[in-house]
Amino acid sequence: MQVTKKYLNELTFKVIGCAIEVHKHLGPGLLESVYEKCFMKELTLQGIAFRNQVWVPLQYKGLEFDTELRLDVLVEEILCVELKAQEGLLPVHDAILLSYMQMLEKPKGILINFHCTNIFKGGQKTLVNNLFSILPEE
Repeated sequence: MQVTKKYLNELTFKVIGCAIEVHKHLGPGLLESVYEKCFMKELTLQGIAFRNQVWVPLQYKGLEFDTELRLDVLVEEILCVELKAQEGLLPVHDAILLSYMQMLEKPKGILINFHCTNIFKGGQKTLVNNLFSILPEE
């Protein structure tokens, strides 16, 4: 299957829907690890393939370093998802996700913060990079 902008946008919508479902049942105030487990269960229930705690390789001047960098969830091997459970998202969270997307060579990512009143309005942020811009529309 060829990855397109349309496919990624539809997948993003489904993934955010999974986060909304988890938030609807749990609300804010729990640990990130709790949300991650429930989010992964919801992805499974929706038939969405994923891997969690994906090692992010660090390459520097032709060398690869073993680091503690881990992406929370990689959906369908193409969409990076970072989960948070804290008061507000900060610019550093954008920077971290964009770095992970670059290192993993993935075109799109979603930040999801479960410590909010509404995931759809302020509890998530979608980011793309130059790899997204070169994908076909459909």
